[in-house]
Formats: sequence, structure tokens, C-alpha cells
Amino acid sequence: MTTSLKLHQLSLPELCPVTAAVHALATSGGVEARGAVFTRREVVEFILDLSGYTIDAPLHRLRLLEPSFGGGDFLVPAIERLLKVWQSSDCDKDAFSALRDCIRAVELHHDTFIQAKALVIAALQDAHIPSKDAQALADCWLIQGDFLLADIPGQFDFVVGNPPYVRQELIPDVLMAEYRARYKTIYDRADLYIPFIERSLSHLTKGGNLGFICADRWMKNRYGGPLRHMVASGFHLKVYIDMTATQAFHSDVIAYPAITVISRQKAGATRIVHSPELDGAHLKRLASLIAEKALPKGEDAIREMACVTSGDEPWILESSDQMDLVRRLEGAFPVLEEAGCKVGIGVATGADKVFIAPFDSLDVEPDRKLPLAMTRDIVDGRLEWRGYSVINPFKDEGGLVDLAKYPRLRRYLETHKEVIGNRHVAKSQPSSWYRTIDRITPSLAKKPKLLIPDIKGDAHVVYDDGTLYPHHNLYFILSDDWDMRALQAVLLSGIARLFVSVYSTKMRGGYLRFQAQYLRRIRVPLWKDVPEDLRKELSEAAEKQDLPACNRAVFKLYGLTPEECAALGGNGD
Repeated sequence: MTTSLKLHQLSLPELCPVTAAVHALATSGGVEARGAVFTRREVVEFILDLSGYTIDAPLHRLRLLEPSFGGGDFLVPAIERLLKVWQSSDCDKDAFSALRDCIRAVELHHDTFIQAKALVIAALQDAHIPSKDAQALADCWLIQGDFLLADIPGQFDFVVGNPPYVRQELIPDVLMAEYRARYKTIYDRADLYIPFIERSLSHLTKGGNLGFICADRWMKNRYGGPLRHMVASGFHLKVYIDMTATQAFHSDVIAYPAITVISRQKAGATRIVHSPELDGAHLKRLASLIAEKALPKGEDAIREMACVTSGDEPWILESSDQMDLVRRLEGAFPVLEEAGCKVGIGVATGADKVFIAPFDSLDVEPDRKLPLAMTRDIVDGRLEWRGYSVINPFKDEGGLVDLAKYPRLRRYLETHKEVIGNRHVAKSQPSSWYRTIDRITPSLAKKPKLLIPDIKGDAHVVYDDGTLYPHHNLYFILSDDWDMRALQAVLLSGIARLFVSVYSTKMRGGYLRFQAQYLRRIRVPLWKDVPEDLRKELSEAAEKQDLPACNRAVFKLYGLTPEECAALGGNGD
């Protein structure tokens, strides 16, 4: 009897909370809630090839694990390869005896499991495996349950697949707590594929290969730090395939996917490919070239890079000349906040439809609203305020204002109390029900600052002379040392984009995440070390929005060589 059928015979109150949560996920939830994204066949074949699960290997004497097999996208092609190898061997055992230990595959969702199991049995029968053996192998190979909790004995020579991409907030709290207790790589806002990779790596034999396609965020984001450290400590990142602008899945995804092959062996150079053509013959040839002991001369599609993994540091997978430039600048200059700058993010209210409204029509006391800068106020590299404001429920010295002293504010907030009170911040602090999620500090609005939207193809850095308060989808930079216009020139230049592109995750369409954690990695000289004539040149270039002039001044500021200028796609002329 399968685990799922046993669960169906129990009423939920009889189950422990963790089991009940797993049961609920297994029997409900749409594709999005389950993080199910299905992979194209040519990409699956490519990953199997890259991982070494090929018909020239003795697959019938090796073991493969698929941690989330979904509709069988990876499982069925792997079985087809296994059967081809076994049937061409001199094996005198029956199919069940010979192949029972070759595969273990897990799927949580009950209906998906049943459908894929039928495909597995059909594939076995198509290969002339007797029905009895086909059923027995499917029963032995397939596990219906939660991969992160299931009992999966033994080690595997291959782990392949497309782990589920599920945000923490979609996981029941009791289940998330159980995961955290078991997996050391779940850190901060780590998505579910992080512990999937951790457990999969822990199941690899010595020399075994993991071949996954999933979002690349963990390779650079803060929450991926513990997993990067795990890889750097005991594994080799053999292959990285950037799937930018490729339709690797049967549906669109926003985050960039990447293929990684990680082996349990001594670390070495990583072979890197960007945006391969999605053609089966091309991918077959590419996998064969990547597997060569030495890369063929003149093969420009594949690059080799040493020392990609280092502790929990983000992985730099760009061109070697850009990496060399980043490393030089990191050795020569301090990060932004060491150079007297502060990076922050604007206010999150938790109920923008209530707290944000046109300034002139918002019926609260004048000192309880602040003109607000929003992403939509940034037009052609400049700030054009559209007249919106945000309610400020805080006193200048801290703490919330007394609503009794602000009758118009009180009336407005109480009119919308149902919406405001429904927020998590209001429920957790009932006496402060009308606060915004982030504290508002009015003095911020009055300071000259730079405002930067989160997701953009290039750096959109605008100057505010001290009139607006930033919204939560804008990052801001202040400085008591640097002139804001001169700093704007630096951040508009190729230098800023270099650091952000190296350390940030990309989104579909080539957009970069200009988030605080990446902005803080930008290196700048101390203001006192900037010559007076160069200060003026930087400021004037920024005021004119002259990007070539910004680059020329910034290249001088950093003392870039012609080769380094070329690495940024510009020149110092």
C-alpha cells in the first residue's frame, strides 16, 4: 500500500501536524503552489548528457535519483537510456532483479504521481518488460512523498532534475520548521529548491554528479550563502550553463534558469556556456565538447574559469577580463558604505491603497503627509513628481503620533481600519495598528539623495535635491562626504553596472536587480582623494545626463587601462 493511500485512510486529526501538512500539499495545490515547471525534452537530454548518464556508461550497475519527478520529464528519458544499456548487455537476470536498485524517484503530489507512474509502466512495457516486472519496478523505483522528509537509503551516482521553486510563505509553518531543523542551508528567505540541492548533494557517491536546472538566484543572493559554502567545501562546480533568453521550460518563468553540474570531487575549473541554441543536435555536440579532458582550441562557445567557488561568496561567472577588473577594484577601493555613503530602501506600508494618495486630496493634517517618490516618477533619467504622498504616522523623535491630537488623520485611518488592521504588522502589534511596516523618518525627504529602481536593464540613477520620500520599490543613497551629483556619475557609468551584473541575479529579458545588497558591493574612492577638476567633471556629466561623459570621467577616476575600458564596453578617450 502506498504512503498516499495509507494517508487517505486516516482523518486529518489523527495525523501529526507535519504529516497533515505534507498530506495537504500532496492532495491539493495548483502548479504554481507546487513550484512545478516542466522541462523541454531537448534540455532534459542535454542535462543527462552533461551529468554523464549516457548509454556508453554501465547504467544498469549505477544508481540515479530524481527528487521531484513531476510529469516524468527527466524520469522517462533516463529509464529509456537505462533499458537500452541493460538490453545490450550480457545480463542474465530478469528485469526486476537486474534493475531494482538503479532508480529512486520521488514526487509529492498524489495525482501527478499516479499519472507519471502510468508513463513509467508504459515505457517499461514498450521495451518488452513483462507487465508483472514493469509493475514491480515502478513500485520499487517510485516514492510518493516529500523528498525533504522521505526515507531514501543509500548513495547515488547521479542526481538529476528540476527541483520545485516554491517560496517559503507557501509552505505551512509547521512544515517549514521541520525543514529548518533538518537542513542547514535554509537561511533567510531561501526558496524550497535550496534544501532540495543540499539533500541531493548529500546523496552523491564519491565522483557522483548532480545535474539540475533551476533558478540561479542562490548563486549570488544572500540566502544562497550556506549552500555556496557547502559546494565550495566538498564539491566541484563542473559545469554552469546560463539559460538566458532560452525557452528551457514549457511555460515562461521570470527568474533566469541555469543548468549546474556539481560533482563530489576535488574542486577545479568550471566550464561555462551562455545561452546555448535549443537544438537537440547542437546540445548533444556541446555536451560532448564540455566532457572532453581539454577544451578544443578555437571553441569559443565554452569558457573555463578557475576559482568560481570560494566560501559563501557569490559566484562570479562573467568573462575573465571583467572578473579580473572587479578583483582589482575590490583590492584598491573601499565599498560604498566605507566611503561615507549609506544605502537604504524606501518605505513599505503594507497597505499602499490607504497610506498613499494624491497629496492635495489626502485629507489629513499637512504635517502628517510627505511627498512621495515612486518608480513611475522616474522618466528619461529624471525625477518628475506626479503629486502622490505617503501618510506619516510617526513622531519626528520616534514612536507613533497620538491620534487624539490629529483628528483628520484619526478619521481617515479609522475609515480604513479594516484594511489597515488586517496587515501582519497590525495584528502582531495591536496597539500600533496604524503604523507603516517601516518607520518613516521625515528628515530623509529633505536630504539630497540618489534614487534607484530595483529592476532595470541598466542603472537608472536619478537625483533628488531633497524634496521627496522614497517608496519601497526605490533604493536610495545618501552621503555626508560625496557630492551626490558626482556619485550619480559613478553609478550611471559602466563601473556600477559591472558590479551589479557580477553579483546580482538577472531576470528574464536581461533585467538586473539593483538591490541594496548588490549596490553595497560597488567600490568607490574616498571623496577626499578625488581631484578638484575631476569632481567638477563628474558632476557636470551627471547633470547633463551625458553617459559617455560619465564613463570618461569615471574611467579616469579609477585609473582604468584601455583593456579594462574595453571590458566595460567603452573607452577612456
